[in-house]
Amino acid sequence: MGDIVTLALPKGRLLDPSIALLKKIGLNRPDLTADTRKLLFDEGKDGVRLVIVRAVDVPTYVEYGAADMGIAGLDFLMEQDRDVYEPLDLRFGVCRLVVARPKKEDESFRSTASKLRIATKYPRMTEHFFSQKGRSVEIIKLSGAIELAPLVGLADRIVDLVTTGKSLRENNLVEEAVIAESTAQLIVNRASLKTKTAAITALVDRIRKAVEG
Repeated sequence: MGDIVTLALPKGRLLDPSIALLKKIGLNRPDLTADTRKLLFDEGKDGVRLVIVRAVDVPTYVEYGAADMGIAGLDFLMEQDRDVYEPLDLRFGVCRLVVARPKKEDESFRSTASKLRIATKYPRMTEHFFSQKGRSVEIIKLSGAIELAPLVGLADRIVDLVTTGKSLRENNLVEEAVIAESTAQLIVNRASLKTKTAAITALVDRIRKAVEG
């Protein structure tokens, strides 16, 4: 019997396309759906065990070896700077990390002299972006409802992930700058790659063919 490979899947917007990709390569689980409440799927004949975790936690599970492989958004990988191997861009989950401001405000952050307060889930990337611009900012870390922060006076700007921009428009916010583009990435634990080389390499190759095909 070969090595069992544990693959971490992200809850949320990346789960459905992740499941579709697995089905494409023959990793079928009858009870694996985008709205499942089950978190652990034992290995089948394919030798792959699946776990479903919060999207933000996938890089942690993989770095620490609780999962051998995972599917994670590039935004979280850049924000967390985890020590994982990134062999493949999966080409789905396309979005961008942007700076946004209230629509009624005309003054750009590039010319304003005052210190800005920025609400975000991405403090590391936000700090780096504004320091590169030579701007001193106060970062307010939030876990959700980022768009609300400028509307109630908590922050001057937000830095958040957007796909279509619909949520920004609905809250009278406009994009001011793009910090980074993001897609789903396949990531691998570095130790697992050495101890389960054949099994992991074979699975990466199958996924690569499905993505490129």
